[in-house]
Amino acid sequence: MTSLANSKLAGFGESIFSTMSRMAQQFGAINLSQGFPEFDPPQALLDAVNHALQSGYNQYAPMPGYLTLKQTVAQRCQQELGYSLDPETEITVVPGATAGIYCAVQALVQPGDEVIIIEPAYDCYAPAVIMAGGTVKSVAMNPQTGEIPWNEVRQLVNRHTRMLMVNTPQNPTGWVLSENDWLEIEAIVDAGDLILLSDEVYEYMVFDGLKHQSAAARPALKERSVRLSSFGKTYHATGWKMGYISAPTVLTQRIREVFQFMAFSSNMPQQVGLAAFMQSHPNHEAEVAAMYQQKRDFLASALAESRFQVLPCQGSYFQLVDYSEVSSKFDREFAEELVHTAGVASIPLSPFFSKATESKLLRLCFAKKESTLLEAAERLCKI
Repeated sequence: MTSLANSKLAGFGESIFSTMSRMAQQFGAINLSQGFPEFDPPQALLDAVNHALQSGYNQYAPMPGYLTLKQTVAQRCQQELGYSLDPETEITVVPGATAGIYCAVQALVQPGDEVIIIEPAYDCYAPAVIMAGGTVKSVAMNPQTGEIPWNEVRQLVNRHTRMLMVNTPQNPTGWVLSENDWLEIEAIVDAGDLILLSDEVYEYMVFDGLKHQSAAARPALKERSVRLSSFGKTYHATGWKMGYISAPTVLTQRIREVFQFMAFSSNMPQQVGLAAFMQSHPNHEAEVAAMYQQKRDFLASALAESRFQVLPCQGSYFQLVDYSEVSSKFDREFAEELVHTAGVASIPLSPFFSKATESKLLRLCFAKKESTLLEAAERLCKI
C-alpha cells in the first residue's frame, strides 16, 4: 500500500507559511508571518463586484479572461509601466499568480530541462519545476545587500537550461532588481536562448522614488518573457486568488493549453468588478505604493529601540530583520520561540533556500493596521 502514496513532492511537507500561521492562531500571537493584508479591498471595488454578482455575471468566464478586464490591464501597463500588450493574445487571467506560475512552468518546461532559480525564493517555484519533470538549479543572492552572483548563474547555463526565474520586488527580501541586474539577465537569457519567468506580483509596491522595471518593458526580453501579476496583492484581496499572465503570443498559446485543463477560467464576477474599479480609480496603484511605504516606515520606527536590525526594504510588503544580537539559535527555532515568548509570528528565511543557511533573518509582513504593527513592535522591543 505504501507505493500508492508515492509523491513527486516527497520531502516538501507543510509550507512554512501554513506552519507559522497555524502556530499564531494556536497561541494567540500577532501574525506578521503570512503575507496578507489586515484590511479589506477598497469599498468601491467591493461594490463593483457585488454589482456584477447581482447583474448576471455568475457563469464561466471566457477561458483567457474577461476581455474588458484584459483591455483595461493593457491600458494600465502602457500608461504605468511603458509597454504594450495585445489583450486578446498576450494576457491570460488566472486564479492567482501561484496558479499562473504552475501553468507556465508545466507548459514550457519539459522532462530533463533545467531551471535556474534565484534564492531565497518563494516556495512554489521549485515544486512547479519538479512537477514538470525539470531539475532545479539554484543560486543564492545575498539577502543583506540584494547582490546576485551573476557569474554563478552564467556558469550554470548549459544546453539543458530552459528557464531563468526571477522575482522583483523580491519576496522575502524586499530588494528590487537594479538596472545592472537587468542587463545581466538580458545577456544570460540571450546567450542561453532561455525563457525568463518574471514574478512581478509586488510591482506597485516600490518605494523611495524607485520605479518598477518590468521584463516586458525591456525590448531585449519582451519576446522571451513570461510575466506574473497579482490583482489580489494590488487590490488587498489575496483571498480572491486573482492574477494574470502576460507573455508573447507563442508562449501564451502554450500556457493556455495547460490552463484550460487546470482550471479553464477564473472568477467571472470578480473580473467584471475589477475592470469597473480599475477604470473608475486610475490612481489606486500610486496610492498603494505610498500607503505601504508609510507602513514600512512606521514599523521600522517602532522597532528602532529593539535589538532587531531593520534591513533596507525597496519594495513588497515584507521587512527583513536581523536578530543576531538577540539570539544565536537557527532562524526556524527562533521564529517558533518568538511565537511563545513574544506573541509574534514571523517567517524564518531558511525555508526560502534549498541549502542550509544561517542568515539570522526573519521576515515580517507590514500589510497590517498601525495598531497591530505597534503592538507587535512593542512586544519585540521587550525581547
